[in-house]
Amino acid sequence: AYIKRALRGIAEDSTALFVFEMDTYGGRVDSALQIVDTLVNIPKGRTIAFVSKKAISAGALIALACNDLVMRPSTTIGDCAPITFSQEGPKVMGEKFQSPLRAKFRSLARRNNYPAALAESMVTAEMAVYRVEMPDKVEFMDSLDFDDLSKEQKDRVVSKKTVVAKGELLTMDNVEAKDFGFSRMTSESIDEMLDTMGISDYEITRIEEQWSESLVRLITKLSPILLMIGLAALYTEFKAPGFGVPGIVGIICLALVFFNQYLVGLADYTELLLLVLGMLLLAVEIFVLPGFGIAGIAGITLICIGMILSFQDFVLPDPSLPWQKELLLKNITQVLGSFVVAFVVAMGFLRYVLPSMSRVVEGPFLGTTLAKSHADVMQAKAVHVGDRGMAMTFLRPSGKVGINDDVYDVVTQGGFLEKGTLVEVVEVKGNIIVVAKVAA
Repeated sequence: AYIKRALRGIAEDSTALFVFEMDTYGGRVDSALQIVDTLVNIPKGRTIAFVSKKAISAGALIALACNDLVMRPSTTIGDCAPITFSQEGPKVMGEKFQSPLRAKFRSLARRNNYPAALAESMVTAEMAVYRVEMPDKVEFMDSLDFDDLSKEQKDRVVSKKTVVAKGELLTMDNVEAKDFGFSRMTSESIDEMLDTMGISDYEITRIEEQWSESLVRLITKLSPILLMIGLAALYTEFKAPGFGVPGIVGIICLALVFFNQYLVGLADYTELLLLVLGMLLLAVEIFVLPGFGIAGIAGITLICIGMILSFQDFVLPDPSLPWQKELLLKNITQVLGSFVVAFVVAMGFLRYVLPSMSRVVEGPFLGTTLAKSHADVMQAKAVHVGDRGMAMTFLRPSGKVGINDDVYDVVTQGGFLEKGTLVEVVEVKGNIIVVAKVAA
């Protein structure tokens, strides 16, 4: 999102030259590919990657997406093997993950006239790359391509030198990058680079990350915690009477998570619609329908799907991008885990925290208990079997009847009686008065 914001508006200026000053160890593959897709859509010849310190891993992929590469002295670029972190530490991912990355490096190399074999060797350590010199040309080729040369072609080879040995990943300093055809030059600064290129009468506009983008970056890291707090607060609000602080906290936390994902380009109106529908179904289940059934399950499912999709920029993982499946599983685990933890936290809050708040919060409380209380049948004391009266309301089967100048709540023996019907008390059971229609 930061790269898109930096390019927005000035990309249409045909005289603009974009210089990406790079100092990075890399990061997530999917994020790097999104940046690459943004860069390759800029008109050719207008992007330069200036490596100020290092462009390692995903940084190398982004640097090679630019039309030109320039490096400061003693800087490095390369080593783009995809890795994952486990209990044993970082681990290089297998061929299934390396293959699509190699394809992307080949595509960028052909686009910018870089040696494709060397570009691929940044990704895969199983490759050995040779510098093969022939009378009319010099080529970089991997061991498999060299073995496939015909006898006549091999006879023309003047020299063969191993540039990248098997089991190694290509990482170059500024001198090697220039010798291998990646770097255009070595420059101490951007001004020196532009002067060497013959570019004069220019104005440099430096675009830095804004405070809002830094805040978005922080919220992204805190998203799992905010999601858990939001869900726990909403569950507490549903279980507690009225609407108060938990409901406000829940709405704010979930809004922060969703709109943060919207700002970084992962969430869209589809995810928002799913979340709103899920909330509405839950509200119907809680306030309208008795028990817990289809509406509640559907509401929770829609909320889960909406939150999962808001953490990624795809719906179903692309088989050619294996890391998307891993990201999907991670997001599912994160969202479902937040639901479980939120439920446990909310139950603990309702059980232990909410009752104890009465000792802290001032307010009118009952000073006595109902331990010695008892119920008296006061209403039925003046009513006896055989007393007659008139129905003051419709009796369906309960209603009100006027007996002995007082109005009592009564029930019939099962039938419905019209208002104004003459009735007679046929039974008094505790506080219940049973009446029947007086026969004509």
